[in-house]
Amino acid sequence: MTQKIALLQPIAGEMAEIIQSLLPEGFSATAVKGRSVEDLKAEVADADYALWWDVPVPAEVLAAGPKLKLLHKWGVGIDNIDLDYCRKHGIQVARTTGSNAAPVADFTIGLMLALARRIVPAHNSTAAGGWAKNEVWKQSVMVSGKTVGIIGLGAIGKGVAKRLQGFDCRVLYYSRTQLPEDQAKALGVEYRALDDLLAEVDFLSLNCPLTPETAGMINAAALAKMKPSAMIINVARGGVVVEADLVAALKSGTIRAAAVDVFDQEPPPADHPLLHMDNVIVTPHCASTAYENSRRSIQHWLGNMVRVSKGEPIPEQDRVV
Repeated sequence: MTQKIALLQPIAGEMAEIIQSLLPEGFSATAVKGRSVEDLKAEVADADYALWWDVPVPAEVLAAGPKLKLLHKWGVGIDNIDLDYCRKHGIQVARTTGSNAAPVADFTIGLMLALARRIVPAHNSTAAGGWAKNEVWKQSVMVSGKTVGIIGLGAIGKGVAKRLQGFDCRVLYYSRTQLPEDQAKALGVEYRALDDLLAEVDFLSLNCPLTPETAGMINAAALAKMKPSAMIINVARGGVVVEADLVAALKSGTIRAAAVDVFDQEPPPADHPLLHMDNVIVTPHCASTAYENSRRSIQHWLGNMVRVSKGEPIPEQDRVV
């Protein structure tokens, strides 16, 4: 009997073809057409497994899937699913640990460079017929030799730190757990308490999960501790930053610039202030979505679904519930 995988987000035709080509024997997969709760409930009604990423999965969606054995995150953030319901009803939850670390780390460095060198405004001006070489020169700074702070030193944060070694940056980090000294030295990072890190950095890279500890971590008080020349790159979760406080800090010159890949509401409303600021780069939660990384990620979550179907345990690093 075929086991169904419900994909709880609309997907592009090319991606659907890749998934179909990699499905193990005995599995089928279908995707929702919309992002509403009702769309999700209808899709999980006869599903054995479900895959989710950006769209939240509340308890009422989970309750609509009586056959669900496993909810798998395409990514690592598990802040947008009702874990308590899963625990109470014996539904396993897993994530694709490390599968998107390289593309997110690459993207983080790309945003850092784009902010520092004013690449987006330079492009927009040139494409519109201008030649703002002097303006770009006056507003550009270098990444090389700067102090970078990383909040969250998991696979992504470590990837960012490794890439920064080529820029001769001084790299500080703040994380729930400190690395052993030999590992920190090999990675070229130094631990700092959060307030100390904020005060020292030229660039702040947010690479942490959204948890009760990190929710609202970058608020008005935190921003006030930073240099007026500092820039923030958020590829973590929108909720790590208090968006209204970030907007105010960018407008007042408390900090210089920001790159934002994640928002409290996704997609953000058209009138969101961050979408209309010259010192902000915005992207559609796409740091992890490198096309050539897709097969590796798909094989990762499919492998865990096959394990559950055989009664085998999910690898500890992927298991959430």
